[in-house]
Amino acid sequence: MARGSTRPTSRDVAQAAGVSQAAVSLVLGDKWHGRVSEATAQRVREAARDLGYRPNLAARNLRLGRTRTVLLVVPALTTEFFAGVYTGAARVAAEHGFGVVLYPSPEGIGPARDPFASAQAALDGVIASSMAADALTAIRGEALPLVMLDSDPAGSLGAATVNLDIADGVRQAAEHLLSLGHRRFLHLAADVPSWTFEVRARELAARLAEVPGTSVRTARSPISIEGAVAAAETALCEPGPRPTAVICDDDQLAAGTYKAARRLGLGVPDDLSVTGLDDLALATAIDPELTTVRLDAELFGERGMRALLAVLEGREPEAGDIPVRLVVRGSTAPPGLP
Repeated sequence: MARGSTRPTSRDVAQAAGVSQAAVSLVLGDKWHGRVSEATAQRVREAARDLGYRPNLAARNLRLGRTRTVLLVVPALTTEFFAGVYTGAARVAAEHGFGVVLYPSPEGIGPARDPFASAQAALDGVIASSMAADALTAIRGEALPLVMLDSDPAGSLGAATVNLDIADGVRQAAEHLLSLGHRRFLHLAADVPSWTFEVRARELAARLAEVPGTSVRTARSPISIEGAVAAAETALCEPGPRPTAVICDDDQLAAGTYKAARRLGLGVPDDLSVTGLDDLALATAIDPELTTVRLDAELFGERGMRALLAVLEGREPEAGDIPVRLVVRGSTAPPGLP
């Protein structure tokens, strides 16, 4: 690097790597495949890293007519799940020279104001959870490329849809409880008008209907521990045989169910088995630790960002739902005496 220079240039990188400036541009612009070797690309990346080289994105973006900025719209920042989605999306974005702006829709769902003077001028695309779909009209209009997360592929607003296999997660939880001998269920459902929660209710009802002698009642709750305490306590006190297992749409709802059970003098899992969905840090902070469905939030965000990059480049995004896995812990056991 020249004496007195405060910022390394692509020429410095080229000299350090022993390649041409054109090769540096190809590698750092992620357009090297089939044009330079993997070994050369690795040498360029190492030289750029060692020199602390950063391309002049402002000049490049001006030439391309892009801001290389993506908006991630989520329903709220009340759990670490959406923080994980952001982390995954931002990691892939950074690898491709993009930045991610996180925008929580007010109060979880509902209309949101355009966070920019003109989103269509300031953004290259949008990734949005279906729980925040109503926020998109003002932000996106009809022009910006959109990838939907947790959204019905048949009716998605987006050019691409990325989903976790929530239906399979619900089936895994139901199969686990059925195998333990449970037949009386309470579904503590999230009181949120969203496709992902409709899937959970539909799949649970369908699976339980296949087993003779099962019954399921549904109670709705906002996604909060306090709301779940009230909803679960009311449902567990309804006339008739008490449920022996509670399937919750979210780990927070499961934590509220624990509190409701204790208020009623019921033990988990001796009197009441409980399952959640998410596998938040909360799941191992409560006692007994919660049996729940693990969702890979960071992979979810990564796949969402990769899908948007594919849309921007005119490629077909990766197909298939992201697998989920039931993690069995201490909150489930065979039912006690009636």
